[in-house]
Amino acid sequence: MRSRQPKKLLLAFFGEHVVDQDVPPLRASALIDVLEGAGVAAPATRATLDRFVKRGLLERQKRGREIFFSLTDHGGAVLREATERVRGPHPFAPHGTGWTLVTFTVPEDQRTLRHRLRSALSWEGFAPLRDGLWLAPGEVDLAAALEPLRADLPVAAITAFHARELPGYAMADNVRGAWDIARIRDEHLAFIATWSDPATVADAGSPLAARAMLVADWLALLGADPRLPRAFMDDDWPADRSFAVYWNAREMLSAASDEQFRALAQSSEERQLS
Repeated sequence: MRSRQPKKLLLAFFGEHVVDQDVPPLRASALIDVLEGAGVAAPATRATLDRFVKRGLLERQKRGREIFFSLTDHGGAVLREATERVRGPHPFAPHGTGWTLVTFTVPEDQRTLRHRLRSALSWEGFAPLRDGLWLAPGEVDLAAALEPLRADLPVAAITAFHARELPGYAMADNVRGAWDIARIRDEHLAFIATWSDPATVADAGSPLAARAMLVADWLALLGADPRLPRAFMDDDWPADRSFAVYWNAREMLSAASDEQFRALAQSSEERQLS
């Protein structure tokens, strides 16, 4: 079984079943069981839940001997930002034409903020080009992408602009220098191999765990693929196959995982009321 970060598994779980749904607070023990089915030990799940509480993504409640977790408004907003690409019909195509360029200045002593900014840019398809200049294909909605960081970023920390390729200054070498295209291909092929294999679902602890694994792997693939224009790829680029494999696996798991989640939510509500 592939190693998966408990962070991505929990994000996948809450994004699939909780965000924008009328769901009661969920038992910690139930969340631990789901992630154990995905190969994550209980201590790692507990530590990740604690980190999500500290980041304001989850709220923790204690009722008797049970601990329950619910999604905060901030957590819902964070998950909602990824929904368009996670469930969209063209997750590997750039939005618009041309290129978006960004430079930023974050003080050296704010390393956590710098890391969060780089992670946000990477998710939107940016890669460092040279000397603090980051490049992404298409017309990135940077205001929406950086909204969760707005309150923490220093004034005028970000400079951004949209550009187009000029005749005689081809982008191909810059693209190959900024992105490891062979590695992106390998990520697609690994996803296809994993989710084309019936053993992946069979080895999962439950349909709910398998769906969390699927979406976690999809999130990882979306983070690895910057949505470069197909003109820079060869004719056998595997993104379309990845898309088909993902939706086939998702449809196969949907009914059983939804039914299992309803039972989990009902038992959580009953435990909370008892």
